[in-house]
Amino acid sequence: MRTDARSVMAAALLAALVLLPLQAKAGIFDDDEARRAVLDIRTKLDSKADKTSVLELASQIEALRQEVAKLRGQNEMMANELANAQRRYKDFYVELDSRTRKLEPQQVVVDGQEVVIEPAEQNAYDAAMAQFKAGSYKPATAAFAEFLRRYPKSGYAASAQYLLGSSFYALRDYRNAISAQLVVMKQHASSPKAAEAMLNIASCYLELKDKQTARKYLDKLIAQYPNSAAAKTAKERLAEK
Repeated sequence: MRTDARSVMAAALLAALVLLPLQAKAGIFDDDEARRAVLDIRTKLDSKADKTSVLELASQIEALRQEVAKLRGQNEMMANELANAQRRYKDFYVELDSRTRKLEPQQVVVDGQEVVIEPAEQNAYDAAMAQFKAGSYKPATAAFAEFLRRYPKSGYAASAQYLLGSSFYALRDYRNAISAQLVVMKQHASSPKAAEAMLNIASCYLELKDKQTARKYLDKLIAQYPNSAAAKTAKERLAEK
């Protein structure tokens, strides 16, 4: 009986000695697997984190790109608005300058002399001249007469008086034509229109069948204004007689 107990104890001890290394080996195997599993999980997490970072960065880049495009569009719009504003300002300035100039007296050359003409004065003269050029001689006489009444000292006075007489002549109103041209001779003797006025007076007397008086004015014209174009015409008319 004592022998059987000893045998059982020896067998148990042997079994323990055999199982002890196996248990130790199993423990080591479990730790390596766990470490590998942890590393694998960490690798997967790092990879996922990298992908997330890349996606976030790409999203930020796209947002910045859209913002830059928006700002570029706003910049182009502002540039166009500025260009339009500058164009409008330039047009406004040109128009304002033009209007201001129309309200200011202007220096013009009349019969070789520089004179200062008011805007209203210029408009009135131009209106009368337009009637004369259109062959509307009766309205022209009224327009030139009104001009001379309003602007007796105008730089256009000699021309207006001469054209008044010429308008009467065109209407075959020779007496009024002579009266108008005599004013040119007396009040504007230094004007180039004086010679033309004398020639017109001679023409009026010829129409009135007064050749003697017509010749007198032609001779006077040649004597007073020998170098004028009117004097040349006067010489030609005298040569024809």
